[in-house]
Amino acid sequence: MLPGRLCWVPLLLALGVGSGSGNGSSGGSRRRRLLAAKVNKHKPWIETSYHGVITENNDTVILDPPLVALDKDAPVPFAGEICAFKIHGQELPFEAVVLNKTSGEGRLRAKSPIDCELQKEYTFIIQAYDCGAGPRETAWKKSHKAVVHIQVKDVNEFAPTFKEPAYKAIVTEGKIYDSILQVEAIDEDCSPQYSQICNYEIVTTDVPFAIDRNGNIRNTEKLSYDKQRQYEILVTAYDCGQKPAAQDTLVQVDVKPVCKPGWQDWTKRIEYQPGSGSVPLFPSIHLETCDGAVSSLQVTAELQTNYIGKGCDRETYSEKSLQKLCGASSGIIDLLPSPSAATNWTAGLLVDSSEMIFKFDGRQGAKIPDGIVPKNLTDQFTITMWMKHGPSPGVRAEKETILCNSDKTEMNRHHYALYVHNCRLVFLLRKDFDQADTFRPAEFHWKLDQICDKEWHYYVINVEFPVVTLYMDGATYEPYLVTNDWPIHPSHIAMQLTVGACWQGGEVAKPRFAQFFHGSLASLTMRPGKMESQKYHFNPSQSILVMEGDDIGNVNHALQKVSYINSRQFPTAGVRRLRVSSKVQCFGEDVCISIPDVDAYVMVLQAIEPQITLQGTDRFWRPASQFESSRGVILFPDIKIVSTFAKAEAPGDMKSTAPKSAVLEEMLHNLDFCDILVLGGDLDPRQECLELSHSELHQRHLDATNSTAGYSIYGVGSMSRYEQVLRHIRYRNWHPTSLDTRRFRIKCSELNGRYTSNEFNLEVSVLHEVRASDKEHVNHLIVQPPFLQSVHHPESHSSIQRTSVVPSIATVVIIISVCMLVFVVAMGVYRVRIAHQHFMQETEAAKENEMDWDDSALTITVNPMEKHEEPGHGEEESEGEEEEEEAEEDVSSSSSDSDDSEEEEEEGMGRGRHERSGARQAQLEWDDSTLPY
Repeated sequence: MLPGRLCWVPLLLALGVGSGSGNGSSGGSRRRRLLAAKVNKHKPWIETSYHGVITENNDTVILDPPLVALDKDAPVPFAGEICAFKIHGQELPFEAVVLNKTSGEGRLRAKSPIDCELQKEYTFIIQAYDCGAGPRETAWKKSHKAVVHIQVKDVNEFAPTFKEPAYKAIVTEGKIYDSILQVEAIDEDCSPQYSQICNYEIVTTDVPFAIDRNGNIRNTEKLSYDKQRQYEILVTAYDCGQKPAAQDTLVQVDVKPVCKPGWQDWTKRIEYQPGSGSVPLFPSIHLETCDGAVSSLQVTAELQTNYIGKGCDRETYSEKSLQKLCGASSGIIDLLPSPSAATNWTAGLLVDSSEMIFKFDGRQGAKIPDGIVPKNLTDQFTITMWMKHGPSPGVRAEKETILCNSDKTEMNRHHYALYVHNCRLVFLLRKDFDQADTFRPAEFHWKLDQICDKEWHYYVINVEFPVVTLYMDGATYEPYLVTNDWPIHPSHIAMQLTVGACWQGGEVAKPRFAQFFHGSLASLTMRPGKMESQKYHFNPSQSILVMEGDDIGNVNHALQKVSYINSRQFPTAGVRRLRVSSKVQCFGEDVCISIPDVDAYVMVLQAIEPQITLQGTDRFWRPASQFESSRGVILFPDIKIVSTFAKAEAPGDMKSTAPKSAVLEEMLHNLDFCDILVLGGDLDPRQECLELSHSELHQRHLDATNSTAGYSIYGVGSMSRYEQVLRHIRYRNWHPTSLDTRRFRIKCSELNGRYTSNEFNLEVSVLHEVRASDKEHVNHLIVQPPFLQSVHHPESHSSIQRTSVVPSIATVVIIISVCMLVFVVAMGVYRVRIAHQHFMQETEAAKENEMDWDDSALTITVNPMEKHEEPGHGEEESEGEEEEEEAEEDVSSSSSDSDDSEEEEEEGMGRGRHERSGARQAQLEWDDSTLPY
């Protein structure tokens, strides 16, 4: 501060301020104020609002943004400095202090301990003050007012405490209660994290009770008065900070031996073996009312499959089929059937994972063909549907048509329609003049929250003109508004019935759909001339069945027929929970009995895992010309896909303790993909490829992708379909001369890899053609003597070129003579060697060596003409002979050549072998001059 004051005093002197200047004290005061006004020109500046957090029992407040005041008079001393922060409010436990006058930095802190339980937040005003014009704190200027909002952060100080030290309840034996009683604990902490109770727990072990997070205690099994008349259990509670209650509470449950109203003779666990078809859930169930005066009963059986996901493992029927199975009356017209050849008007609509749920996105509509619904409905008919709909966009949304019968051409009259408008369900019915000629009810309006709650609801519009009644989820609703209109003038214009939109055939340049529906529909049906029976109906996923009746015996009989069926061959194993809830109405004003829900579950057992095996030829050879052809080489002509499973077979003797033997049985199921992989490097698209006709795929409703790495066939189809497609896969190579072998691998899958086959490997080899330059190497070391001439025939055009040699009769005689001579010489050599040996070899060694030749005394003379004609050829003879033999073996092992070509090749090779053998024996001359006899 000292340098600032040294600068400030000359400034005051320069302005004429001093002890001797002025005309008295008043003049000096005015000059000082004038000087202050000239020096302290600006107010301090702070943020307009601050948000702070302070932990209880702490004094530090963390502000956002930090507390900083700025003054444009800086760096002028006093005027540009911040001297104070002041808080406006009564009895506030906070104070603001200046940490640095020059920078304007401040701090907000608590003057006394803060308790969140007393007050969770504070709001007050704060202002910043500069230091004025001088050290005497005169002419201070203050900033604008800023709002400070401080929240107190809670500390988990208190443990939960129960409102009651003990609880008591009375239950009836033999019943399963959803809630016997509810315990409640509280926590004195201020924050939701520490003041709320997040969990309850039963401390006592081995008791047939459970408690949920809301403190509801229920029994997990039926209680028996004879077995135990009273239970005492201890319960504790935890807040959301996992702090337990300071003291447990005691719950006393008394079992009362009275009548047992409720569902009797049902099993909680129902096992389902995949592939077993339909299994009754409650074959012996019946309702015990204890002589209660029951007037009507509504039973809802629900298969809880939400945790499995949409499209869970279940059989799907149409609404018409379901109502037929459940005994509803006939005459139902299904307006949204599954697409088929006979019901193709729904083919272009969007469907959910289940084919019975249709989704409308505001751009689709379906025309129902003439003759499906009668043209002139009577005064009595019923429309039923499942609908899921949300709020419409816009303030005044247009009509969203569900069902509409309008003029097909010329005019735009709506004869009857069902639509949603601004979350109101409206039914329009216009009578013709020949039916009525007075002002009659025409529009019926219902305003219900369920119409736009984005949930599934079941609607029944029952028409008994002039009365129209709406049933939604079993409850009755009368229209809140009914408007009248004149009948429609008669005409000969045809009508068009549509779903999801209304057909506008007139008053437009081109007929089109209008007033599109946004939402989902299922089971949209119409029953002309007869009211819809409300005894049975299903939800769109067919997981909820609602039954109504006034005869308990009939309801019992119907519930006993409820069955579970899972059509998948390999369903997901696990629990499918069941719940049967009941609503009872009694005669008079008597207290009606309460029927507890039936909570059971279907245990779907693990399906027998199949073993998928690929079989076929795993190696073959083909001529190079086949690889070059337009058809290529078929890779898997005999591929076979077999699936088996191990079935345990009991031994014949029932008393035997020997383990059961497993028997493999063949089974049929679908596949979802087969991959053909190329091994040993990707395909070179410049010279090779895998090919498959698209018609083969389309005929079998499969798809495929092709790449240099292989071929992938996918789509749900039978094993036979995949076999047929795999047998048509071809391999082509435009330059097979550089190729010896190609290897491929097939692997198939069912249920997206859940079950996979073995890896089937195939090796394909190329038979290369014999070049003209190599023809002279065919007969290794066989040089014909001058007296043996070969007759050469023209070369054939087969894939492997050969030279035919036809020997004469004389040639055959000579060959036989030479063979006899060789045999005699060999026997002589053998005897000579035996005579000159000086020791006897062992018997086994003699047997091994009796066919060995000792050629130390033999001299082989080669025809000099061969050396003259083909110098240096002898070194390659052995290798050439081996190659020729391998080529013969390759040709004989090929599995795809025709029978005729194989026979011709075998005959040709046989002739060649005989000719080469004779020539070879004929050309050898024995020099026996050195042989001793």
